[in-house]
Amino acid sequence: MAIDFTNTNLIWSSVIVETLQRLGLTTAVVCPGSRSAPLAIAVAKSAHVEAIPVLDERSAAFFALGLARQSGRPTALICSSGTAAANFYPAVIEARESRVPLLVLTADRPPELRNCNAGQAIDQQKLYGNYPNWYTELALPEATLQLLSYLRQTIIQAWQRTLWPVPGVVHVNLPFRDPLAPLPEPPHVEAQIKALISQLHPEEFFAAIEPCIPSSNSGVSFSPYPVPSQSWLQCDRGLIIVGPVQPQHPADYCAAIARIARLLRYPVLAEALSPLRNYAHLNPYLISTYDLLLRNHSLASALAPEVVIRFGDMPTSKELRSWLEAVQPRQWIVDPGDRNLDPLHGKTTHLPLTAAQLAQVLLDADTTRQRVGVTEAAIASFTIVPALSAPESPAAMLSRRSTLSYLDKWCRAELQVRHQVEQTFISIDWLLEAKIAWLLSRQLPPETPLFIANSTPVRDMEWFWQPGSLAVRPFFNRGANGIDGTLSTAIGIAHRNQSAVLLTGDLALLHDTNGFLLRRHIVGHLTILLINNDGGGIFKMLPISQFEPPFEQFFATPQSVNVAELCAAYGIEHEMITSWQQLGQRLNPLPQTGIRVLEVQTDRRADAHWRKKHLPSFAQHVLI
Repeated sequence: MAIDFTNTNLIWSSVIVETLQRLGLTTAVVCPGSRSAPLAIAVAKSAHVEAIPVLDERSAAFFALGLARQSGRPTALICSSGTAAANFYPAVIEARESRVPLLVLTADRPPELRNCNAGQAIDQQKLYGNYPNWYTELALPEATLQLLSYLRQTIIQAWQRTLWPVPGVVHVNLPFRDPLAPLPEPPHVEAQIKALISQLHPEEFFAAIEPCIPSSNSGVSFSPYPVPSQSWLQCDRGLIIVGPVQPQHPADYCAAIARIARLLRYPVLAEALSPLRNYAHLNPYLISTYDLLLRNHSLASALAPEVVIRFGDMPTSKELRSWLEAVQPRQWIVDPGDRNLDPLHGKTTHLPLTAAQLAQVLLDADTTRQRVGVTEAAIASFTIVPALSAPESPAAMLSRRSTLSYLDKWCRAELQVRHQVEQTFISIDWLLEAKIAWLLSRQLPPETPLFIANSTPVRDMEWFWQPGSLAVRPFFNRGANGIDGTLSTAIGIAHRNQSAVLLTGDLALLHDTNGFLLRRHIVGHLTILLINNDGGGIFKMLPISQFEPPFEQFFATPQSVNVAELCAAYGIEHEMITSWQQLGQRLNPLPQTGIRVLEVQTDRRADAHWRKKHLPSFAQHVLI
C-alpha cells in the first residue's frame, strides 16, 4: 500500500482508491480526460485494482454494468467533466432499474470555474436525478489529516450505499483544481504535504476498513407482514411464478424455490430469464410453456389460480400478464428489495424476504409439518413429471381427467406442449429465427454465461428455451428494456469469466458497435450469435406493421450493413452460419479467448408469419 504524495490531488485520489480496494473493489473502468487525471493515475498505479481504459463513455458504462452483474460487487466508473458524465446516463438508469451496484466517480471543475464560460463544464449536481441510491459532491482536495479522514469515511458510505438497502448506483462528484498531472505544488502547499507525511500512518489510517461485499445470505431478514403458511398449505390452486432474476448463487436460489414448491405442491412457472429452467433436475414441478398454454382460452380458464407467489420481476410474457390481470388472484411478491414490483396493481402483498428465507419459514412452521406429515427428505423424493417423453394418448388422458389435481393438470399440459415444440423444431431444417433459442438450450456447454439482447431474443427465450440441467447462466438488461449498451454489457459479463455468448439482433448490435473497441481488454472469450434480419423484427409482431408507409422506414429501420466488413474494421473474427449443424459445432466447445461473430441471416417477414401461425397452435389440442 502506498499513498502518492506528489501533490494534493494525488494524495486525495490514492486515499480514495486505497479505501475502495480495502472495501472490495477489484475493477475500475476509466474513460480518458484531463480533469479526471488524478483518479486515473491512482487506479492505474494500484496493485489490487484492475484499471481498464475505455474510449466511449456510454460503452464504458455498460461494460462496467456487465462486470458488476457477473461479479455481484460494485464496479467503479470514472470520467472527466462535462458531457462525458452525461453519456453514463442510460447505464445508470439500467443499473437502478435492475439493481446492479455501480460507483460512478465524475471529475468536475472547481466551483470558481462553473457558470463562467469555462470549457468542459456543465452542471453535474445530481446529474442523474433520482436514479442513484445516493449522491454527494466531495470537498475540494486538501492535504490535511482531518479532510482525508472525512474523505475516507465518505467513500465508505458511498460504497455501502451501492449495496444497501438494495444494490444500485451511487454518484460521487469530485472537483479538482490544477495541477491535474503529477506535478509539484507551490512551496506553501509542499510544506503542508511534508507535515502530512509525518502525521499520516497508512496502516493505522486504514485499519478500521473491513471488506464490504455481497454474501449469499444478503437481504432483509424480517417481513412487516406474516407469511400466511397455513393458508398457502391449504390452498389446492396455488401457483409460483419466477420472473427475470440474476442471483449470484443460482443453484442455491433454484434449490430454495424447489423446496418451497415441494412443500406447497405448487407448479412453478419459470421465466427463461431466471435460472430455473437450467436447473430443471431440482424442480419436478417446473412449467416452461405457460405462454403457449395460456393462448388456449379454455386451458387458461381451467388453470386459473387462487393464490400466486411471485419471485423477482414480472415475467416478459404478455399472455401471462393479461391472464393474471383478468383472473385477479391473491398475490404475494417475495423480494428483499423495497420497490413496487406489481405493474398490474392487483391484490398484492410484498414480503421482503429472500427465497431461502421464505423456504426456511415454511420449513420451520408447525403447520407445514402437520400438513405434510413427512420429513423434508421424503418430500424431496416426490415427483410428478417424468423426463420428457411422448405424452399419453388422448383416450388415456381423458380417463384420468377427473382425478387430476391442479398441480397434475399443469404438469401434464407442460409435458404435451414441450413435446409438441420439440417435434416441431426437430423437423425444421431452414434457418428459422425462433429455433435458435431452442437450439441454444440444448447445445451450449454447461454453465455458459449467456447475455440475451432485448426485443425478439428475450421473447424467443421465454417461448422456446427448453428446461435442462446445463446450469446455463442467463444475463440481461431488463431494468429499462432498452437496446443501449448490449455489446458492451455482454463483454463485461465475459471478462474474466467462463467463455460467454451474446444472443442479439442486428439493430441492438449496431447500436453499440463501439463496444468492439473493448476487444483489446477482454480477458476471456465472447461469441456473438447475431440474428441478422436487416431490421427490427419485433415490430412485425405489432399492429403498426399493417401500415405501410411508414412501417418499413421508421419502425423496421433496415440498416443493410455488411457485418463481415464491419467486423474486419474492428479486427473481429466473423463467420456466416448456413446450417444448424455448423451452428451446433461452433457453439460447443467455445473458444477461450477473443471476440467472434457468428452471423445467422434470417427473413424477418417469414419469421413473423411463422410465429403468428404457430404460437397459438402448440397448445391447441392439449387435454388435461
